[in-house]
Amino acid sequence: MIKNKETVMLANQRREVILDMIKEDGHIKVAKLSNLFKVTEVTIRQDLEKLENEGFLIREHGGAYLKNVDQQVKSIRLQNQSNLNEKKAIARIAITMIEDGDTIILDSGSTTTEIANLIHNFKNLTVITNALNIAFILGGEPGINLIVTGGEFKAPTLSLTGQKAADFFQNLHVDKLFLATAGFTLKSGLTYPSISDICVKRAMIESADEVYLVADSSKIGKNSFASLGALSLIDYLITDSKVNESDLAIFKQHDIKFHIAEID
Repeated sequence: MIKNKETVMLANQRREVILDMIKEDGHIKVAKLSNLFKVTEVTIRQDLEKLENEGFLIREHGGAYLKNVDQQVKSIRLQNQSNLNEKKAIARIAITMIEDGDTIILDSGSTTTEIANLIHNFKNLTVITNALNIAFILGGEPGINLIVTGGEFKAPTLSLTGQKAADFFQNLHVDKLFLATAGFTLKSGLTYPSISDICVKRAMIESADEVYLVADSSKIGKNSFASLGALSLIDYLITDSKVNESDLAIFKQHDIKFHIAEID
């Protein structure tokens, strides 16, 4: 009886991870999931059928794709719109870290998008991004030299990813990186739903003098599928005032520098 409960719980956890992955990439293949989770393709098809019945995705031959993703792309709107007040507060802190003449990287994500929305009246600012929605926000802004990476397009995040995007950062040097994450813990470090993003984010970090992790408090203690590495990869954390006092104590104990953004 206990074994059955554990099996059900593991299946639920697997489907949750699958949903996170498809929300990030927009589509998924049965064979890839079968290999990742070390289960049969029949089991994966059952997982996808359940997620389809719950209204999250649409199955197709050999895989599935995210529901309504085509409409989201056409409207140039990010899939993830949660915790916007927290992200806007984080952006207000982040923007104070940027100076005229800087060269910065804005990672793709909803929090970095809020930073882009606040970038006005800078002089001689170079912004490198792998996010097409950020490119549209900043493309007409005077005083900004905008550079967009190449790479494979991911619809839900409106971003460019994969090895071609990572290769863009070879031999580049930037002052500051504003890095997004799906979750982070002291044990697992920085984690993400998509394996294809890991090489891109690693290349961004290697290019930057200073790395600012911009993450709302809901990301603290959360694990995702793929690990980038330890929190020592970042120089500063910018999060919001909903962060727990116990988490702040842990940050201080491990010498993690942080800024707390007050929510309106």
